Amino acid sequence: LRDSYGRTSFGQGCLLARRLVERGVAFAEVSLDGWDTHQNNFTSVERLSGNLDQGFSALIVDLKERGLLDDTLIVCHGEFGRTPRINGNSGRDHWPATWSAVLAGGGIKGGQAVGKTTADGISVDGDPTRTPDLIATVVKAVGIDPTKQNMSNVSRPIRIADPSAKLIKELL
Repeated sequence: LRDSYGRTSFGQGCLLARRLVERGVAFAEVSLDGWDTHQNNFTSVERLSGNLDQGFSALIVDLKERGLLDDTLIVCHGEFGRTPRINGNSGRDHWPATWSAVLAGGGIKGGQAVGKTTADGISVDGDPTRTPDLIATVVKAVGIDPTKQNMSNVSRPIRIADPSAKLIKELL
């Protein structure tokens, strides 16, 4: 089982996340650091992608086999995208204009791509899906009202999602 997830920090983190979910933990986070590939992008991304593919796919398969995938939402994304152009150090720089996320399980309608970029990857083609839209969709999928506000300990309202957020209806 450990080998199927990969004997990396990320792979073993995915296995630990599965074990936590199996025991009723509501949220688990697994990090795969190193995507800041300003130099030597190709070597780094090959290694990182291998770790991600093995651990992420094993987690999905394992949750499905244990009957936990329908009730567990898996979200895989970084904080922003990477430039579609290679810099002078064979790297890719920050690119907040476009990025991607993968959602699996948890009632999400899978097997589809929602949104796209222009052929050169520089900008969004069509209507953009914004970060608040993703956040609202994720919290809705796990049964939380995205319009809800919580009150802080100093009576300051804190929103679950931005009020301008639009649910990504194709996913729900």
